[in-house]
Amino acid sequence: MDPLTEAKKKLMPEMTELLKKRYQILQTIGLEQPIGRRTLSELAGMTERDIRKETDLLRNQQLIEARTSGMYVSVQGEEVLEALKDFMREMAGLSDMEKQLKSILGITRVLILPQDSDDIPAVKANIGKEAARLLETKFPLYKKIAVTGGSTMAAISKEITADKKDASLQFIAARGGLGEDVLHQANTIASLFAEKTGGAVKTLYLPDHLSAEAYEMMMREPVIKEMMELYDQTEVVVHGIGNAEEIALHRKSSVEEVNRIRNGGAVSEAFGYYFDKEGNVVYRIRTAGIQMEQVQNAPFILAVAGGRSKATAILSYFKIAPPQTTLITDEGAARKIIELTQKQEEF
Repeated sequence: MDPLTEAKKKLMPEMTELLKKRYQILQTIGLEQPIGRRTLSELAGMTERDIRKETDLLRNQQLIEARTSGMYVSVQGEEVLEALKDFMREMAGLSDMEKQLKSILGITRVLILPQDSDDIPAVKANIGKEAARLLETKFPLYKKIAVTGGSTMAAISKEITADKKDASLQFIAARGGLGEDVLHQANTIASLFAEKTGGAVKTLYLPDHLSAEAYEMMMREPVIKEMMELYDQTEVVVHGIGNAEEIALHRKSSVEEVNRIRNGGAVSEAFGYYFDKEGNVVYRIRTAGIQMEQVQNAPFILAVAGGRSKATAILSYFKIAPPQTTLITDEGAARKIIELTQKQEEF
């Protein structure tokens, strides 16, 4: 924080807290619009009386608009949010937290978005937007991009844009996905990336769960060999990080598999690998998707995960994550990771 801001904060701490409160209210309205006062009071953790007082002020300042469907941020309000964005990041200590997390996780870079996607689901869209903007800066340099599935990855695909179409880009589904939610499959997400950027796409239509015999047979198929060669050439990997048991149940894993994951103490999942708190592989599903050694060879890796409920999973996966990884997360996950790390250091 610069000396002038620090001096103002010390001289008028009540003004700092008031600014933070009003900025959070305006930001929450922007994320969840249209939104009513009752929902806003729940998300902001304030009484409806306080919310009424603050939103009346914001409306009088023409920063929000009240409609029958709920409250919206006005054009002036959007300008205020953008103008104060960097300042509020400093006030919230997000820049310092990014440096702290980068050191804790041992990776290249960390970007933290305000608030917690566990409390405000629309924060996930903001994470997706930030990830999309960062990924777009890599397109001139890297052309072969592998993407996994999941709701956070779907949020990125919604936000990706390209001023100029680039036919040399190739998006590769990092996993199969038969039987999963189609909208969140790697195949669907890779196709959306390609459609929006003018690039090509390579999909993989295989179930995640294969028997040993089926796996051996599929790995000899020319189309699978081609995909494995593409994974070897991958320059960028974009992926999420899941809570182990939640992912296992979502994939409709067998009772035996779920028990192995539970009994092994798995807390995180990525690329079909389940990891315990120390980053040890507890279980691995047979899949023809991208393998960890191929991920580790990619020059740039973008991991995206948010919400305090993901903190343990993020800490677990980053025990073994390649150092050339950038993590985009939110304030809820970041604060919880720091809290968990401090507790570990006490023992």
